[in-house]
Amino acid sequence: MKKDDTPRFPPVLVLFFGVLGISSGSILVRFAQGEDMPSLVIAAWRLTLAAAVLLPLALARRREELRRLPLSAWGLAAMSGFMLSLHFASWISSLAYTSVASSTVLVTTSPLWVGLAAPFLLKEHLSRPLQIGIFLAMLGSVLIALAEVVALVNGRPQFSLTQFSDQPNPLLGNGLALLGAIAASAYLILGRRLRFSMSLLSYIALVYSSAAVFLVVMALASGHSLFGYGPTAYGVMVLMALFPQLLGHSSYNWALGYLSAASVSLAVIAEPIGATLLALLIFAEVPKPLTIAGSALLLFGIVYAGRRTASPPPADEGDRQPSAK
Repeated sequence: MKKDDTPRFPPVLVLFFGVLGISSGSILVRFAQGEDMPSLVIAAWRLTLAAAVLLPLALARRREELRRLPLSAWGLAAMSGFMLSLHFASWISSLAYTSVASSTVLVTTSPLWVGLAAPFLLKEHLSRPLQIGIFLAMLGSVLIALAEVVALVNGRPQFSLTQFSDQPNPLLGNGLALLGAIAASAYLILGRRLRFSMSLLSYIALVYSSAAVFLVVMALASGHSLFGYGPTAYGVMVLMALFPQLLGHSSYNWALGYLSAASVSLAVIAEPIGATLLALLIFAEVPKPLTIAGSALLLFGIVYAGRRTASPPPADEGDRQPSAK
C-alpha cells in the first residue's frame, strides 16, 4: 500500500473504530466471565477463533513463504506464540480481580518494558527520554496499585486488601496485568526479529495459531472444559475474536499506510481510556482519584518515551506488526 494512494475511508475515522474495537476487549471479557467462563477458556477461544480465520488465509496466500521458512524461524514463532498466550492468560485473568481501568492501563506498559530490555537483548541504546518515561510510568503504576488498597481514615493512611475496593483482589489483578505487559513485551521483541524476514500475514497466522495451542493446553491442564457454556458466552467469544482481535488490529495496520507511526502509536495509548469509559457506561465502574492520577502519569510516560525516542522504520509501512492486545 502506498502512502499517496487515496484511501476509501478517512484514516482517522478507521483508527477511531480500531481503538473502539480493541477497547471493547476488556468489556467483552467481563461479560464472558459473568457467564461463568474461566479466564483461560476465554483466552483460548479468542486466539483459536482468530487463528481459524488467519491460518487458512496464510496457507492460501503465503504458502510458498511458509514452506521456505527455516526451522529457527518456526522455533521463534512458537516462542513468540507462547509469550502471547501468557500475555492473554494473565491479562484476561486480571480482569476477574481488578478494575478495567487499572488492568488496561497497566497492560499497556509493554512498550516501556521493551525499551528497558532493548539494551540487553537487542543492543539498542536506552535514551534519556526513554529512561524518564520509564520512571514516570513506574511511578504511575505504584499509584494505581495503591489506589485500591490504601485510603485516608481519620487523616491517617490505612492499608487493606478488601476494605477500600469493590474488586475481589486488586493487588493480584494488577500484578497479573503487569505480568501480561511483560509477556507482551517479550512477544514484541521476538516479533521484531521475525518480522525482518516474514510478512505480517504469515507472522500473525503462525503466532496466533501457536498461542491458541498453548492456551488450549493451559485451559485443559487447569481442569477446564472448552465446551458446555451458554450460547451468550460463545457469542461473546465470536465478538471478541472479530472486533478487538481481527478488526481492531487490522485497522491499526491499515491506518499505518496513510498516517505516521507516531499518530498510530497514540491510538494505542487511547485504548485504556476507551476501555475505562466503556466500563463506566456499562458497569458503572468509576475509577478512583488515585487510579486516574496514576493512569495519567503512566500514559504520559509512555507518550513521552515513544514520541521522543527515534526507531528505524520497517521497510514496508503498511505491513507492520500489531499490538498484542
